[in-house]
Amino acid sequence: MSTTSCDSAGLAESSLGRRIDHRAFAARLAARREELGNPELPRNDGSRRTESKRALLAAVTAAGGRW
Repeated sequence: MSTTSCDSAGLAESSLGRRIDHRAFAARLAARREELGNPELPRNDGSRRTESKRALLAAVTAAGGRW
């Protein structure tokens, strides 16, 4: 059994390691985006993928998956 304590930011320390309260994190993230005027973040175009990542995505596609 582990013990857990949370701080005001929704972060918890336990015997299992640092934990994040996802609702608190989502609220902080939404507030930060709102402060910045909800900027449209660019999508990752994949131009810097490693060869191994390209091979993995090709295998997923070949198996009928969609990444």
